[in-house]
Amino acid sequence: MALWYHLRRAARSLAFASRVFRQDDEIGRALYALAEREQRPENEIAADLLSIALARRQAAEVNLQYWHTLTPREQEVTALVCLNLTNAEIAERLVVSPETVKTHVKNVLYKLHLHSKAELRQLLSDWDFSAWGAGKESDHKVSI
Repeated sequence: MALWYHLRRAARSLAFASRVFRQDDEIGRALYALAEREQRPENEIAADLLSIALARRQAAEVNLQYWHTLTPREQEVTALVCLNLTNAEIAERLVVSPETVKTHVKNVLYKLHLHSKAELRQLLSDWDFSAWGAGKESDHKVSI
């Protein structure tokens, strides 16, 4: 339901945008160049780009909702997995056993409906976990 609302809103925005974007502004020039390169109408290109952006935004919102279902420790383990640390490295950093890390990873994968750490890394590849990598204990927030 929310997707249809966003798509209707996007269609209205697209109609407005086609009147607003001019070839003398940066977005208008980029849209025109892309339309020329693909030999497609500008409004079709704009609609496709907007549709892709909306889909990515919706996926990001879903991922963030899943993130909030994780415990703080699971979030920390997830961040370290996404930073390509091994279970042994994570265990050493968190001062827990590798088996405990393995259990946290298993729980994260279950909660996010994934099958592997590679899928987890791919799902959150756009997220910035640098605060965890730096070992900063305060203010562990993700940037999407």
